Amino acid sequence: MTNTDASFVGHSLWQGERIRLRAVEPEDWTVFAAWNAEDDTERNLDFLRFPQSHDAVRRWVAELAARRPTTDEYTLLIETAEDVVAGGIATHHCDRRVGGWSYGVNVLAAHRGRGYATEAVRLLARYMFGELRYQKLTVGVDAFNTPSIRLHERLGFQPEGRLRRFGFSGGHYHDLLIFGLTAEEFALAETHRADTAHTSETTPI
Repeated sequence: MTNTDASFVGHSLWQGERIRLRAVEPEDWTVFAAWNAEDDTERNLDFLRFPQSHDAVRRWVAELAARRPTTDEYTLLIETAEDVVAGGIATHHCDRRVGGWSYGVNVLAAHRGRGYATEAVRLLARYMFGELRYQKLTVGVDAFNTPSIRLHERLGFQPEGRLRRFGFSGGHYHDLLIFGLTAEEFALAETHRADTAHTSETTPI
């Protein structure tokens, strides 16, 4: 799949090769309900919650869709070229004074392993670094979340610390790993990816 697919005609900063990032719509409540039904998704986000009624989820998503952003903290959905919602990504702890921000990303189990989370993070980082002039991205990853650890290592994040026994889920305490990425490190990684892609396209096999 490339950005020349019929659903990806035109260009937008929010559009990648495999996915696009878009705002939440009221009818997306079914997606959030599906997230609530996946235990591993809930644990990776933070902890396992009580089940929510469809009515409660529908009302919450309607409010989320109607909310006008007053800060840089915002929720976006990850959508494929086939108009299928594969997950979501949201900014948080955004501080323009120091230029620091964070995010949480989630991909539904049926869509994992396809590079959607990687591309979603890159699209969001391009906006936060390139348009809003943030300078440092910091994320916390549960020590048991091996896929997320590998994701951030692939993206060029640097390990910055470990908070011991920081969370509790599944009957156990878990450490929280801290990863960081500066605007300069992200730009360098993007240049390297572009150079690698260009070389692979022009070098005979």
